[in-house]
Amino acid sequence: MVFELFDPDQPLEITHRNLPHWYQPGVTYFVTFRTIDSMPQETLDSWYAQRNEWLKKHGIEPKDDDWCDHFHDLAEVEQAEFHNRFSAAYHQALDKGQGDCLLQQPELARIVADSLLHFDGDRYHIGDFVIMPNHVHLLICLLGETKLRKQCKSWKKYTATQIHGALGRHGHFWQAESFDHLVRSPEQFAYFQHYIADNPRKAGLSQGEFFLYQLPK
Repeated sequence: MVFELFDPDQPLEITHRNLPHWYQPGVTYFVTFRTIDSMPQETLDSWYAQRNEWLKKHGIEPKDDDWCDHFHDLAEVEQAEFHNRFSAAYHQALDKGQGDCLLQQPELARIVADSLLHFDGDRYHIGDFVIMPNHVHLLICLLGETKLRKQCKSWKKYTATQIHGALGRHGHFWQAESFDHLVRSPEQFAYFQHYIADNPRKAGLSQGEFFLYQLPK
């Protein structure tokens, strides 16, 4: 199975809401999406405030619609500093295990796992993934004209319906926006594989409190 990597010489589409999203057909992403209650609002407010302060210090107004374009004009070392600081903080906040942590229940985690695997080999190739108590990390290589945001929306809609049905609940289950990162090298792909495999240990979880799927070596 081939996981194609980001090609800087090919066309790229950049969209954003609070988080930037890069889209290129047929390439591999590291994706994180989380439950609606996985981060307290004050944690998010602090994260955005610090991020926005960093951007302004580098001459970028985060309220502008084209702030992502200006960000990608920065030197690579500055972009790396941004990602190392703010991406790491975002994921560390998730690993604190806040909220109801419903995905710690094996039957609910299985709903998510089955959904991720359902179109494997059709719309995308699924790589390693882990379903944590309040969030999901995965590697995915898109196929054809499959768009990441549309596919994430489909996973979330289906799994939220199934999970709410199993619990007799209703309302929002997932945070609308996802975190995604284009994979740029084999070394980065291996790094994300290790990150996924090691995430339960770092979060202090025991067997049965998470669902880990790994490609055969």
